[in-house]
Amino acid sequence: MAGRLRRLLLAASLAAVAGCSDPPDRLARVKERGVLRVLTTQGPTTFYEGRDGPAGPEYEMALAFARWLEVRLEMLPREGVAHVLADLEAGGADVAAAGLSRTPERARRFLFGPVYQQVQQQVVCRRGGARPRTPAQLAGLTLVVPAGTSYAERLQVLARGVPDLRWTAEPGLDTETALERVWQRKADCTVADSNIVAVVRRYFPELSVRFALGEPDELAWMFPASAHRLRDAAREWFTQYAASGELQRLHEKYYGFIESFDYVDVRAFRRRIRTVLPRYRPLFERAAARHGLDWMLLAALSYQESHWNPRARSPTGVRGIMMLTLATARELGVKNRLDPAQSIEAAARYLTRLRARLPAEVGEPDRTWFALAAYNVGYGHLRDAMTLARRLGRNPHRWADLRAVLPLLAKKKYYRTLRHGYARGWEPVRYVQRVRDFEDMLRRALADWQAVEKQPARAGQGCPARKSAAQAAASAC
Repeated sequence: MAGRLRRLLLAASLAAVAGCSDPPDRLARVKERGVLRVLTTQGPTTFYEGRDGPAGPEYEMALAFARWLEVRLEMLPREGVAHVLADLEAGGADVAAAGLSRTPERARRFLFGPVYQQVQQQVVCRRGGARPRTPAQLAGLTLVVPAGTSYAERLQVLARGVPDLRWTAEPGLDTETALERVWQRKADCTVADSNIVAVVRRYFPELSVRFALGEPDELAWMFPASAHRLRDAAREWFTQYAASGELQRLHEKYYGFIESFDYVDVRAFRRRIRTVLPRYRPLFERAAARHGLDWMLLAALSYQESHWNPRARSPTGVRGIMMLTLATARELGVKNRLDPAQSIEAAARYLTRLRARLPAEVGEPDRTWFALAAYNVGYGHLRDAMTLARRLGRNPHRWADLRAVLPLLAKKKYYRTLRHGYARGWEPVRYVQRVRDFEDMLRRALADWQAVEKQPARAGQGCPARKSAAQAAASAC
């Protein structure tokens, strides 16, 4: 009934303006075509292919709007904001949804939809490098930003008061790559929106925010200058979307985990080996034995995913001690992702399947590292990385080569040529390294404690000294 009423209201709106001198109504064309065409960029804060299909905050909002209009969604990724704006102005799409800030320059060329997020432009440098605290102190530094962005517009305004301020606005460059260049010391600093910085710093922790640049910006969708009725429809939809709590849910899903992100804490890990692992060790051992895995590898994978918390829950929807997605859990027949036994068994089976799918040319231990990377980023992206490695003259069956290629999946130059598109390619590299680190620390800790257990009893004592109750429970004396 609601859908029928909405169609009648839209039809009435179109009829009311029939015969006016405006260009053909964009909303009417979308309805007739049955497709909403949305320009975007690929990245963690916009649109990308996740483990279970298309993902990203801009994608999810665009999909909700298309469903409200009762049409299909067609996402049109472009290489950078400058290309998004050029295509929108040329009439190549209906909406631009790419984390775009409202600026006076853009307002002269386009219509803006409702504001859905506030961000702060930040000057980001590398720890141990440049330490500017004011715009004037940026003078003389190597500063790079993507062309066509609100960052470049802000710098142009600042340059009126700082004549020596210089920067490079590079076409085709995206914000993530600019941040990576700073991390690689190829540039002193860059400017980026706070939401992107918060995500990317999880993978490049040496990046440091030096200061905020100007007042906060408002993010909103952009529409062609003549698309008043489509813009008004988006406003109506957004009012309902925000009131329903879906906008808050979306922000929690993609940004809620960031502040609580915990880097490797060796002391906490060793403490949990003694206090938490004994509860789940039999489950890891049984599942690993059934599927031909090393139980310490499975335990290390679990710690990376959940810190051995069987009730762990991510805003992105993964849950349990092995942090399974709902789709993966269903595929593997898991009825309760919070049941540690089911979760560990399913993860062991899933990791074994991923390892079995790899080409025979991938040997061990690389085969295991490949499977771990696929567990994190998805098998499709892993195969894309292997394809890219082959193109670049690298060995697609060696982890040493693949870990050098995976980060390129976040670069437009490469992902636009690959089947599964953009991926946070540095994430699986760090993921595999962390799992390997955890496994190594676990193996060393257990070996150390086993050595303590083998010490001869001291005079007057029945058992050797132990460091924890977990060690005491590990053997009978």
